[in-house]
Amino acid sequence: MAEELFIPKLGQTVEEVTLVKWLVEDGARVDHGQAIVEVETDKAIFPVEANANGVIHLGPYKEGDVVPVLTVVAVIGKPGDRYIVKGAESPSSQVPLPEAVEGEGDQPFSSREAEVAGDGGKIFASPRARKLAAEKSVDLAQVAPTGYGGIRIAERDVAAFLSQAPKVTPVAQRMAAEAGVDLRNVSGTGPGGRILKEDIARLAKSTAATVPASSPVPAAPLPDVEVTERIPLKGVRSIIAERMGTSVHTTARVTLLMETDATELVVARERLKAKVAEEWGFAPGYNDLLAKIVAGALRKFPYMNARLAPDAIELVSHINLGMAVDTERGLLVPVMRDADQKSLRQIGEEYRQLVERARSARSLPDDLSGGTFTITNLGMYDVDAFTPIINLPEAAILGVGRIAPKVVPRGDQIVVRQMWTLCLVFDHRLVDGAPAARFLQYIKQVIEEPYLLLTG
Repeated sequence: MAEELFIPKLGQTVEEVTLVKWLVEDGARVDHGQAIVEVETDKAIFPVEANANGVIHLGPYKEGDVVPVLTVVAVIGKPGDRYIVKGAESPSSQVPLPEAVEGEGDQPFSSREAEVAGDGGKIFASPRARKLAAEKSVDLAQVAPTGYGGIRIAERDVAAFLSQAPKVTPVAQRMAAEAGVDLRNVSGTGPGGRILKEDIARLAKSTAATVPASSPVPAAPLPDVEVTERIPLKGVRSIIAERMGTSVHTTARVTLLMETDATELVVARERLKAKVAEEWGFAPGYNDLLAKIVAGALRKFPYMNARLAPDAIELVSHINLGMAVDTERGLLVPVMRDADQKSLRQIGEEYRQLVERARSARSLPDDLSGGTFTITNLGMYDVDAFTPIINLPEAAILGVGRIAPKVVPRGDQIVVRQMWTLCLVFDHRLVDGAPAARFLQYIKQVIEEPYLLLTG
């Protein structure tokens, strides 16, 4: 019997992938564990390996197609086997549906499985159908039943409904619910037709208009100029565009700038390099030291290690530091988990592993998720200071520039010191100015007196 090859779950937040490259040809003989296809998430590129020995028969998916996880993309078996598309007209609409299970959707049921619909009628659904609908926020009144004479909703019916539902970002889905917008009437302008918050806002404004003057103003036509290249807004770039736009439009951002004297930190780093570089296999850098300092500050000021829920501010128990990394695919933020529990050496080792995987597009599924606070450093590009954008759902982000010699007053003298500008951007919905300033002031204090790291 042929073995189905499907796209595995690649992390808790990954729902779909882009097929990057087929590594074998249709009809080729493959071995268990052999890389068959490369797929791209919003985070990295992963190989999908063969789960059996035999001849592979590829599905109708082309490089560049976007498919949901758990989609069967090929079968591995005998030369005479073939891939069969089950109930799908095109690759973009195909979602593998659960097979009918005896007793699940085609057998008699009791009235206890019924609920009264909004129009006074009854909706009959199997327990598994109800569970899936609850997990995916599906209104069972909109699902066409096929089980037990066509009156009972089976799990496969909910899955079919989901496969036909419009793709929508979480923010756009929430906006649509609040504005009473039917997503089926929205044309998505995002990658692959995904509905964005801008689409909801545009339709809601148009629907609410009562006079011509309040109608949306048509976008100005693009200038008639020669375009040298079109770069598709997809993959990492698409995710960055969506998340940064969402952050800017939903957070109440406040920026604090603070200059700190990093002279003693520079001296401490040079001494560390001389003492431990050979033993550790790397020279500790400023990102390592800053991660250690910030992790300790988050432990001391837990209100900065927070996120905003719909009805509460949630303080998070684990301190997971995101460290922004520039890669060829765009900005990625690998996450160092429980950073406050790690030594400087452990931080340095893990940071280098995370960066290497990010830059080689080989990040592990959970490398780029679960952060509670982010640090971003542009000092290597001679940037003195900048205001970064908060990485939602985090409460704040710390931007740092270069350490540069400056002439500053020190007592009654004029001296040259190594100065470092820190920029804390925080969401005022979660944190007020004074508490945020105390958090930043503590980071400044430890930078200026690095021996305080020994007390953490």
